[in-house]
Amino acid sequence: MISRRTSLMLIAPALVLMAVLFLTPLGYSLIWAFREEEAGRWGIGNFTKAWSFYSADILFSLVIVTLSAALIGALSIAISGYLTLGRSRRAVALLRWLYRWPLFIPFVVAAQVMRTFLAKNGMMNNALVELGLLTPLQTASYLDWRGIVITFAWKQTPFVTLLLAGAMASLDRSMIESAQNLGARRLRILFGIVVPQVAQTLMVGLILSYVMMMSVLSVPMMINAQQPTMLTVDMAWRINAYGDYGVANALGFIAYLMTAAVAWGYLRKELRDRKGHA
Repeated sequence: MISRRTSLMLIAPALVLMAVLFLTPLGYSLIWAFREEEAGRWGIGNFTKAWSFYSADILFSLVIVTLSAALIGALSIAISGYLTLGRSRRAVALLRWLYRWPLFIPFVVAAQVMRTFLAKNGMMNNALVELGLLTPLQTASYLDWRGIVITFAWKQTPFVTLLLAGAMASLDRSMIESAQNLGARRLRILFGIVVPQVAQTLMVGLILSYVMMMSVLSVPMMINAQQPTMLTVDMAWRINAYGDYGVANALGFIAYLMTAAVAWGYLRKELRDRKGHA
């Protein structure tokens, strides 16, 4: 009993902060999404208006975040796999030093960096012109949906890679060494032995990245100055331009359902796996 009370006292400040700063605003937003202020009643009018005005943006957000998560997963597997199975010590050390840099950069700074990097006269196109791979007339701006995907992937790949590389480093090397002794190639070892054992860690990293990308405002606002756009921009627009908190809350509720669906699918899979092992 003493140990239990001590544990509760230790976690009480964290629980209070989570309740005050997260659960209370979340519950308020979810409840008042069903409040129609103009009609003075409760209903789904805000959701009807949100879907009629922003259905394209809802689908756009879903596609962008899903595509970004897939790209993050592929890059994380590639980087973590080379850190685990790479034979060149210098290349591994250089990659380990480089890939973490975007981890410490805020999203707003990442968006500004990509604005100057992906613009028609940006650093990327200028470098390609100098190398003779493109002419000035062939350059194109990537400040659209492609820029959002590139920014999300560049920003979140280090986070997932850090989790994945740590999980790979903790694996038993005997299976990897046995496969190498039998002549298995590194790609086969990576996808046949290593990745299946760290799939759970990969899914956790991708789900956290999915939720984070769905909540980012600065990247779509600074990079994609056209329609369709992401839900966070629509929510900010409804509040700042119209003071319409009802539709903004409805859009937030939809974004919450999109992220909750991903988390629910993961939890359901984990419960099935645990029952299967039991």
